[in-house]
Amino acid sequence: MSEEINTEDMEQMQEKFRAVQEELGGKISCTDSFDINRIKTVAGIDLAYWKDENDREQAVCCIVVIDYKTHEVIEKKHFGGKIDVPYMPGFLAFRELPLILETVKLLENIPDIYVFDGNGYLHPRHMGIASHASFYLERPTFGIAKTYFRADKKTDYTEPSPESGSFTDIVIGGEVYGRALRTHTGVRPVFVSVGNNISLDSACNIALDLTDKESHIPIPTRLADLDTHVMREKLRSQN
Repeated sequence: MSEEINTEDMEQMQEKFRAVQEELGGKISCTDSFDINRIKTVAGIDLAYWKDENDREQAVCCIVVIDYKTHEVIEKKHFGGKIDVPYMPGFLAFRELPLILETVKLLENIPDIYVFDGNGYLHPRHMGIASHASFYLERPTFGIAKTYFRADKKTDYTEPSPESGSFTDIVIGGEVYGRALRTHTGVRPVFVSVGNNISLDSACNIALDLTDKESHIPIPTRLADLDTHVMREKLRSQN
């Protein structure tokens, strides 16, 4: 379906999506709506894509809920389906949100915080998937990206010092959009940004708390990412 959309329809779709982002973007809170000492569970969310035998775009969303203190996995859920919205830079949330919400419906344990493999405030209109999804999830959210996204197409980030826990803020037009965070000494940084109802400091502290020796990516999104590869192959073989 997405391949059939013409240029005029694409422009109208972008105009509609941009209006939604601008409306919601003004409602984002970059302060904590919770007590970090009372967090019990955190969920990681990621998606993987593929083309079926009819060249239709499909995706699967995987959510992994873990215990914040013990890091033990409490629950895993997934949901796969067709993607109807074409890829458009800056509007990724409109492609992914339907599958995310369907997956959330399957959860038996609603987490205290959702962490996305992607961006939130680090976006041209501060409306990456971590921010956009928050208005439907009604929980604090933040994003952790493995690669850097230039929200204004030109501003780069400054490498933090080599030590674990070091960081540099990503500042665009005098405003902090996110943070390059070193979760392991000497390993490339991840890029943390607020989703909603959380401060950047708390998002980074939670990310560090949830990162173990296995990877520089926090446990919830790392496990969700691993699950997407498994479930993609499983669902692809069923098509």
